[in-house]
Amino acid sequence: MRSPTQPVLSETDIAAIVSRGLGAGLAGAEELSGGTFASVWRADLADGRPVVVKVAPPATARLLRYEAGLIPAEADYFASVAAGAPGVPVPEVLAVEPGWIITSMLPGSPLAGHDSVRARTELGAAIRRVHTITGRHFGYTGERARGDDWPTAFAAIIDDLRADAADWDVPLPALDGVVARHHDVLAAVTRPALLHFDLWDGNVLVGPDGALTGLVDGERHLYGDPLLDFVSPALFHRIEEVPDHPFLAGYQPEPFDDSARVRLALYRVHLYTLMIAEGPSRGIERADGRHDYLTGLLERELADL
Repeated sequence: MRSPTQPVLSETDIAAIVSRGLGAGLAGAEELSGGTFASVWRADLADGRPVVVKVAPPATARLLRYEAGLIPAEADYFASVAAGAPGVPVPEVLAVEPGWIITSMLPGSPLAGHDSVRARTELGAAIRRVHTITGRHFGYTGERARGDDWPTAFAAIIDDLRADAADWDVPLPALDGVVARHHDVLAAVTRPALLHFDLWDGNVLVGPDGALTGLVDGERHLYGDPLLDFVSPALFHRIEEVPDHPFLAGYQPEPFDDSARVRLALYRVHLYTLMIAEGPSRGIERADGRHDYLTGLLERELADL
């Protein structure tokens, strides 16, 4: 099902963007599947180069608060990684405007369809390198939720998601006081590391030999606790309960102490709250079972906290 946030485009539209951004002609183009936010196309230039064109939702689309300005944010993420963690495979930004971005096309296929322990291990090592990049504040860039410390930024992020859910009339379990009760645990994070956040299998590319070939869709990046990036690689599971997970083998984190386990639970609360809140914006009916499944996962984390 196509998300309401994804603009419907034609090859002519893509040709116009390529001409404007690169001054190049188009030999052909096809839309890629897998995402639910923007429209993503492969474009073959007249000179033989393949590129990726991502086009933002139309101005009429209703978005979540943190989704403002995601196209420029993606360009910032790729540029930051290229400069601060050379060797981590991210696309090169070729041209960008607020409504679209053109990047180089990396080799490989999404991990979602071609599982590889090697790629998952190399992803962990790559993300450890990305986490050495430090931001100037915690939270998102631009006018979105942020703060001078991690508890303030994280509370603002959760508050925005709760407001989004209220706007869309999406029911959530009680979240009052959850972040405040764990202020001291969150305050242990004192350096705003660059986080990808959206490290599910569809955003990780793997080559025929099983090697990691790309890390894409950096549009939802933020700055904060490196442990936030440990949630999506083990989506719907608790990575601290999977000690042989290949992501951990590559990242080689310190052993998870009580503070880390509480923070990981909080970050799963964040992810499940986000996924519940975004349902209507993606055209997902509440009755399809997704809402109830995610609510169950969220309630489990809240009970254990």
